[in-house]
Amino acid sequence: MVKLLDGKKLSQKMNVQMKQDVAALATQGIIPGLAVILVGDDAASHIYVRNKKRRAEKLGIRSVIEELPVTTTETELLQLIDQYNRDPEIDGILVQLPLPAQIDPWHVLLAIDPHKDVDGFSPVNMGKLWSGRPDVIACTPLGIMKLLAANGIDVAGMDALVIGRSTIVGRPMAGLLVNADATVTIAHTKTNDVKAIARRSDLIVAACGVAHFITADDVKPGAVVVDVGMDRLPDGKLTGDVDFEHVKDVASAITPVPGGVGPMTITMLMNQTIQLAKGRAQRE
Repeated sequence: MVKLLDGKKLSQKMNVQMKQDVAALATQGIIPGLAVILVGDDAASHIYVRNKKRRAEKLGIRSVIEELPVTTTETELLQLIDQYNRDPEIDGILVQLPLPAQIDPWHVLLAIDPHKDVDGFSPVNMGKLWSGRPDVIACTPLGIMKLLAANGIDVAGMDALVIGRSTIVGRPMAGLLVNADATVTIAHTKTNDVKAIARRSDLIVAACGVAHFITADDVKPGAVVVDVGMDRLPDGKLTGDVDFEHVKDVASAITPVPGGVGPMTITMLMNQTIQLAKGRAQRE
């Protein structure tokens, strides 16, 4: 019988520990601080930011939300980032993507203090990950590794396929798997016959943004399947990059959509903010 990799359940369990960690920090006079900067009026981004603020408040994390107009210049945004870089009570800084066309995301990533880069997207933190000495890690891949470990899945020795090469999911996911002794293939839009690679893989992480891209015929019997996709079917129903209903009959373990990877992403964001606050407590 297939094992359901339930991110919602693990997230709820981690919330208990995180609340305890925040309470322990409070006895030292430390309140974890998270600054979230949103530029423009992207509707989805506003929903994401609202959800992050709600979760932070439930855990006792101080959440500072900066909502800037779509006309904000790059210089103005970088000045605000610098302000939070120097704020001793802010442990993590997150700039919500996407950004308006006049702002270069690369310049933003370079501007955030790597020690406060709670998203793990800084080239410094990405370099540490690929050097085998990770510090702050991209939240979605980190959440996936936590979910696998919590379900007793050891990736060491596995042939792993990561479909997607974004700096948000694909590349850091591959780095974490390499560090955990998996043999990793990164597939993307230029890869020849991705599905042939999938059929011989022990672990598939699908993050390509194409609804039901991975079908039961593409999965090796007994493989572990992680679905990062958040896609919409023609009827508006939320689904993933994996045809869950059919793949679950082939895989040994699989994440549902929703309720799999999604809850772990925001959980890891909060957890890393708390870990950064613990680092501040040790320095003070």
